[in-house]
Amino acid sequence: MATLNEVFSSLSVPRRYEVWFVRMGLADGSGAWWFRYLLMNPGRDGCVGNPRGMPVQVWATWFPAGGKPQSFIQGFSLEGVDLSRRGQSPFHFRIGGNGIEENSCQGSMEVDGHTISWNLRYHSSFCVTLSDKGWIGFSRTPHSDALFSGQITLDGHSFTGDPLGFGVQGHNCGYRHRNFWTWAHAYFPRAGRSATTLEALVYEMPFGLVFRKAVLWHDGQQHVFRHLDETGSDRDNMQWKFRSAVRNGIRLEAVINGGGSSLHRLPYIKTDCSGSFEVANNSLASASILLESAGGVPETLEATTGAVLEIVG
Repeated sequence: MATLNEVFSSLSVPRRYEVWFVRMGLADGSGAWWFRYLLMNPGRDGCVGNPRGMPVQVWATWFPAGGKPQSFIQGFSLEGVDLSRRGQSPFHFRIGGNGIEENSCQGSMEVDGHTISWNLRYHSSFCVTLSDKGWIGFSRTPHSDALFSGQITLDGHSFTGDPLGFGVQGHNCGYRHRNFWTWAHAYFPRAGRSATTLEALVYEMPFGLVFRKAVLWHDGQQHVFRHLDETGSDRDNMQWKFRSAVRNGIRLEAVINGGGSSLHRLPYIKTDCSGSFEVANNSLASASILLESAGGVPETLEATTGAVLEIVG
């Protein structure tokens, strides 16, 4: 059976990035984790001469509540990489004690005097392809309402639980990164009911066009919003506001706040190796949504630390 995690790139492709990532907010509200497994320009060995441009990379970022994020990045050569074939299911990506598969991910790194390891399992009830432009690139979400269990250890301090946290596992790929994008995912737990998730993406396309789409998973149903009114958004202060409606009469208003001490900025290497650009990510963002349907009672959902917001450009 095909899955949204299937490998798209071959190891001979000279210019391309492909990444599998996990964003998990801890269930106790103490912070969030972001793990990233990256394949970049494997056909020409990454960006030769750039220490941040290794063809295989594993990233781990800790977002402590009320504290400053910490990132740990380790690069690897293509030697030793174990990557499933294009289109093969189930998929896997393994390198040097690190790996990600359909329903689990692992890691073990020593970076800048810090030791970090993780062993996570996850499952979900909803998956979605947010954007698919063929060889140009795609944004897929194999696990949109993911529940995580397992253990993470950072410098001797362990985070353990079942469930340990909640969030998203995604899979992105492209010939190049977009010149600008805004992306958010929010997870709203609901006592006695299934969780609601919202994922939204806006990015630059050729000929001055802009891609816009939001997908709501609510009470076991998918709702797709394509006309996003972003009035009131403040990119400089990491606040994204939008509203939209779908044909069945559901109206959505969303606010995602990604400012504060947990805002993290990191350089990403361009696939043409000409330099880097800055990515602002807050994986401990807050979110609220207002849902209205014809004849129904308006419903407000809030997540104080259950969201991630990423802005570029």
